[in-house]
Amino acid sequence: MTIANALGGEFELGGGLAVNRVGFGAMQLAGPGVFGPPKDRDAAIAVLRRAVELGIDHIDTSDFYGPWVVNELIAEALHPYASNLVLATKIGAYRDDKANWLPLNHPAALRSQVHDNLRRLRVDALDLVYLRDMGPQDGIAFADQVGALHELKQQGLIRTIGLSNVELDHFEEARAITPIASVQNLYNAVNRTSAALLRATAEADVAFVPFFPLGSGFADSRARGDDTLKSIAGKHGVTQAQVSLAWLLNRSRNVLLIPGTSSVEHLEENAAAGALSLDETDTAQIDALVADGETLEEAH
Repeated sequence: MTIANALGGEFELGGGLAVNRVGFGAMQLAGPGVFGPPKDRDAAIAVLRRAVELGIDHIDTSDFYGPWVVNELIAEALHPYASNLVLATKIGAYRDDKANWLPLNHPAALRSQVHDNLRRLRVDALDLVYLRDMGPQDGIAFADQVGALHELKQQGLIRTIGLSNVELDHFEEARAITPIASVQNLYNAVNRTSAALLRATAEADVAFVPFFPLGSGFADSRARGDDTLKSIAGKHGVTQAQVSLAWLLNRSRNVLLIPGTSSVEHLEENAAAGALSLDETDTAQIDALVADGETLEEAH
C-alpha cells in the first residue's frame, strides 16, 4: 500500500471542481474542543502542508473552528493556494465565549459569514459552502437560508453549495432552489442513520461527505464493532481507522472522506486508506454490524 495511489480516485463536485475522494478535515487543528489556538502552531502548519504534498486537494474547514483559528492557519500555511485545491467551509453557526455551538442562520448573518470566510481564507470566491443546519432559529425558513446562498452564488462569491447535518426532505427542498454539490452528514460503520440520504445523493450524482467517518466502533471499544474492525485490521496489517475509511469509500462512489487529525503520522495513515482493498468477506462483516437507518446501539 503506497501513498501515491491512496486517494481513492476523483469525483466531480460541479462548477468545474474535481477532487480526490480522500481529503482532509481541518477541525482538529484548533485547540481542545475545537476552541482556541492549537497547542503547537508549527505542527498544525506542517499537517496542512503535508496534506497538499500527499496530493490531497480537498480541505474542509469553517470560520467557527476556533473560532477563526483554522481558517487563519490554512491561509498562513497554504496561501497562495494551488490551482487544484478546493476549500470547503461551513456557515450557519457561531461559538460563544464558553465554546458553545449556537445557530446563526438568518440570511443576513449567512451573508456576513460568507464574507468573513472570504477574508480569512484570502480568496475572492469560496469553492464550496455548506449550510450547516443547527436547528430552527426564530422561525427562519430553510428555503430562505438556501436562497441567500443561491444569491451569493449568482454574485460569484460562491462556486458550489452544500448542505450539512440535514434530513432527506431538506435535500429535496434545497435542490428545488439551487444545485447542491455535496451533503455532509453523520455516517460511518456503526451509525447508518443517514443511509436514505446517502442513496438519494448517489442517485443524484451529488457528493456525500460523512462526518465522524471513524465512528465509535473502534474509538470506544463497543464490543462487536471494535472486534470486527480489529480483526479485519489485523488480517491486512493496517489500523482500524484505515479499515473504517476503506469501507466508506467502497460503500458508494459518491462518498468523499475528510478524516481529521493534528498529526502528520495519522494524516499519512488516513490518506493511505484509499489504497486498502477490502474483500467481500471483510465488507460483509462490516455491513452486518448495523442495518441501514440504525446505529450500533439500536441494532444491539
